[in-house]
Amino acid sequence: MKIDKNKNPKAKSNKKVQNKETKKANSIENLKNFDDQVEGRNSVLELLESGKDINKIFITRGEKHGSISKIIAKAKENKIIIVEKDKKQMQEMAQTENYQGVIAIVPPYEYCQIDDILKDAKQKNEDPFIIILDGIEDPHNLGSIIRTAETAGVNGIIIPKRRASQVNSTVNKVSAGAVEHIKIARVNNITDAINELKEKGLWICGTDVNTDKIYYNQNLKGPLGIVIGNEGKGISQKVKNNCDFLVKIPMKGKVQSLNAAVSTGIIVYEVVKQRLLN
Repeated sequence: MKIDKNKNPKAKSNKKVQNKETKKANSIENLKNFDDQVEGRNSVLELLESGKDINKIFITRGEKHGSISKIIAKAKENKIIIVEKDKKQMQEMAQTENYQGVIAIVPPYEYCQIDDILKDAKQKNEDPFIIILDGIEDPHNLGSIIRTAETAGVNGIIIPKRRASQVNSTVNKVSAGAVEHIKIARVNNITDAINELKEKGLWICGTDVNTDKIYYNQNLKGPLGIVIGNEGKGISQKVKNNCDFLVKIPMKGKVQSLNAAVSTGIIVYEVVKQRLLN
């Protein structure tokens, strides 16, 4: 006998269950795609101490020991809403595995303009020092670069709007909260940004494994922009053509490339060394 699925109560019940599961899955997926949150105890503490806006802080129910108690106290002092959720709900919200029982919901990251970075250097009475990222795709690399840049006193970082990692909770966590203390500009075109910096008096140094000049033999003092390329492709040819000069890090082993964040650290601290010795 043929059963009409539309009149079969069991079929309707199964359909309702499926719809409920689909909605739940979509809800969880939406949470996981929500970039405007900061995770991890150190990152949330840095955020609280920076004075930036926080909409709400979620804490795993029962987690009130150690640095969590400090976060709660600071949040109450700043009159920020604290919400306790069970572990399963927190895991569904978290974008990273190691969220450490705390998630802060924040307004979208506020990118600045290139002029804001240059003003920062002027206010500090120092030559501008800017990192330009030509298509860094891995948020872990971006976070590491931001952390290194902030510790080295870089005035700001420029990233493209498309085909590159943007500032999100993973970047914030990997940077150990450094995103709250450094200016980051997001631009439509990296080449146009480089030309703007050159017009403002900056020298632009590109990094390229195929050039002859080793980084520590190059004068890196004065107003400077350092260009770091994509993890796999390096700097695009158009960007490379607009650099004033290119440098490389010597490779002695069989592996002829370095992680983008490691390369950045090496070049950036050569700039710091030369400025200190100047």
